[in-house]
Amino acid sequence: MSTNYLQLYDQASEAEKYPLVKQWIDEEPLAFFKQLREERPILDTPEFTVLSRFDDVTEVLGMPKVFTVDLYKPKMADYLMAHDDDALHYREKSLMQSLLNRDDLPHIRQLVADIANEILDQADGKLELAYGYSRAVPAVMVQRYFGLRGSKREDLIRWSYWNQYDAFHNQPFNLNSAEKTQHITDEHDKVSAELGAYIAKLMVRRALFVNIEKVTNVILAPLLMVGRLLRHLTGRTKKGLQDDMVTRMLRMKFPKEYDFNIVRLGINAGGLLIGSIETTSQAVSQIVAYMYEHPDVLQQAQRAARAADPAAFDAIVWETLRYVPIGPFLFRKAASDYTVGRGTERETTIPKGKVVLAATLSAMFDPLIFERPDEFLPTRNWYHYFHFGFGSHECLGKYIGMVMIPEMVRQLLRREEVRPSAEIDYQDGPFPENYPFIWRK
Repeated sequence: MSTNYLQLYDQASEAEKYPLVKQWIDEEPLAFFKQLREERPILDTPEFTVLSRFDDVTEVLGMPKVFTVDLYKPKMADYLMAHDDDALHYREKSLMQSLLNRDDLPHIRQLVADIANEILDQADGKLELAYGYSRAVPAVMVQRYFGLRGSKREDLIRWSYWNQYDAFHNQPFNLNSAEKTQHITDEHDKVSAELGAYIAKLMVRRALFVNIEKVTNVILAPLLMVGRLLRHLTGRTKKGLQDDMVTRMLRMKFPKEYDFNIVRLGINAGGLLIGSIETTSQAVSQIVAYMYEHPDVLQQAQRAARAADPAAFDAIVWETLRYVPIGPFLFRKAASDYTVGRGTERETTIPKGKVVLAATLSAMFDPLIFERPDEFLPTRNWYHYFHFGFGSHECLGKYIGMVMIPEMVRQLLRREEVRPSAEIDYQDGPFPENYPFIWRK
């Protein structure tokens, strides 16, 4: 017999209402959200308002000045994603998107495949997936492509982990105890100091390298011109010069009006790290776990993983992630009173200061947008997914994630007789922490 969530909610005391909602979102999200969409699409709890329909979710996320990321600000310092549709956010996101050249994607996909296979080959048929693969692959990619060199892989993982934990899982709606809240904050402060010191040294070292390179280029300009001509005539490419995101940023000369100095470069270099490792790890681990819990999906994926063209495999990955996204909602804070669903039966005024949980997981099962939403259909319209967010705060590294996440899953499934030896374990936290795998060597 199905649970009547709304009846239980209405019967609960005011103090019990939101804890019940959180429990259902954590433990039974698909069934709970389905009842919300059908019977009470906008659920206004005493503390937070939950939106379950696709149209309401996109309406709210599309208005960053009305529904802000103010809750990010104490957690992200002055990073661009803590700004709402202002000059800094628009300018720096545009600059970073241009430097994250989408023409690099084939190279990035091959790089990810190479890193993945290095790790899998060294594992010799036995590997803990969550730390040893799902976090390790993006950490190495951060070193090689983003340019955070001279760092330890375990440090990069820790820095991303605690930044993500504090920003997205240490908010009022997470209902953490005071002791846990303080512990997460303390760990975040600790790693932020470490990361800041590392970035400062990195930028100085790399700036010195770039300046030496510039001087060398001036001195050797005539020879370089001859070299470029010869490469053009012979079809050879330039070898040996370092190319990564940090080096690209320092090679660029920005007008002072852009206010994109070495401090801002460093902040954005740190943002690349923080946004890459933990999110990728969670997505990959949960995708793989879902596949092994659903043998029909796993068989589709294993067949597609063998194909030379990864398009069909990627589509299976994104449809899998619809069921197990890295978060069930995005959160925003109302900067002014606003009426959602105006003119409909669900019309609700959200007062200034109220926190909104825009349930993107629910929106991806809305039958008004998703045909046969309860069926697994890899042929769905990509643009209806919320895997990388929505609106002006959509993930900066979206297109890198679009090749990195499926390629990591693909390389794992290509191993002979690969399978988990135990269930995925979150260890009472928000992230996969232990997921052992074995395969035939």
